[in-house]
Amino acid sequence: MWRFWFPLLLGLLQPLARLQADQVDDYVNGEMTSHRIPGVSLLVIQTNQPVKRAAYGLANVELNVGVKPETVFEIGSITKQFTAAGILLLAQDGKLSIDDRISRYLKQTPESWQAITVRQLLTHTSGLKSYTGLDGFELRRHLTQDQFILALGRHPLEFQPGEAWKYCNTGYNLLGFIVENVSAKSYWDFLSERILQPLGMSSTANRLPAHIIPDRAAGYEQTNHVWINRDCDLTDVFSAGAILSNADDLARWNASLDTGTVLTGETRRQMWTPTKLNNGTVTNYGFGWYIDRLQGHTNIGHSGSTSGFSASLQRFPDDHLAIIILTNTDEQIATALAKHIATFYLARVGSQ
Repeated sequence: MWRFWFPLLLGLLQPLARLQADQVDDYVNGEMTSHRIPGVSLLVIQTNQPVKRAAYGLANVELNVGVKPETVFEIGSITKQFTAAGILLLAQDGKLSIDDRISRYLKQTPESWQAITVRQLLTHTSGLKSYTGLDGFELRRHLTQDQFILALGRHPLEFQPGEAWKYCNTGYNLLGFIVENVSAKSYWDFLSERILQPLGMSSTANRLPAHIIPDRAAGYEQTNHVWINRDCDLTDVFSAGAILSNADDLARWNASLDTGTVLTGETRRQMWTPTKLNNGTVTNYGFGWYIDRLQGHTNIGHSGSTSGFSASLQRFPDDHLAIIILTNTDEQIATALAKHIATFYLARVGSQ
């Protein structure tokens, strides 16, 4: 009897699978056309298994090279997850506490910074001015720790620590320096030894333009609806946003967050707990992650944007679903794409 019904069942399921694939492909292709996105890498994961891996468009327009699943993109502020994980690993090791003041781990911090804690850097509640967009922090300058702290120390706090929430790349650069000072290793060596190598993330690295990176996508901006090569005078975003990676490597990172390969269950719980301000107001940010809801489903994720790139990693833990989107466009669109694609799969879960 089973021999008879199995082919029939398979025949019924295959059109549904094709419908799902066509729905996603049609949506992505339509958005690429309307927003003039050169290339997209997509990976949909359910219960830590890839259910859709797709590559669209061009990784390099000038050379007419298509995007592949292996194509490497800058992931921008998704980097913050890794920086936060580095701090939390050091906390797990007993080498720091996230409630310590940052002056314990950084030299020559201004008097106005004395009350700022590591936790407040992680949660964007430090009051520090974000350096991105300011002159003097270009990649070609590559400021040392001392130079960076001196330059930022000239700017007054925007609010007292813990009084408000404001996205701040400065905090995550300082966290990278704390990782270096506490571990006595470079940020990149620490990241490689404690996260990238153990997880087999061999395509994840520092985005430095001088480095030869196999399968690296080119980044693009638009002027009057015409593609141009991305601005080469980049801001040095270091541990706030300088990682590049591909979809499969980010899938390995995503899987580790379910299995506890890198961070313990208690550490991950802290990382995904929304931050409270001094007055008790709850924000929608943890340690390097936004905590939100989408159509009634818990959504934990983060976008990333650098010159010429937009990326997103969105997790739906209750549904065992994750969406990874990497693009080489300057429009901050990846999270909108990822969340829309998620609704196709969340709808299927809800209908079962």
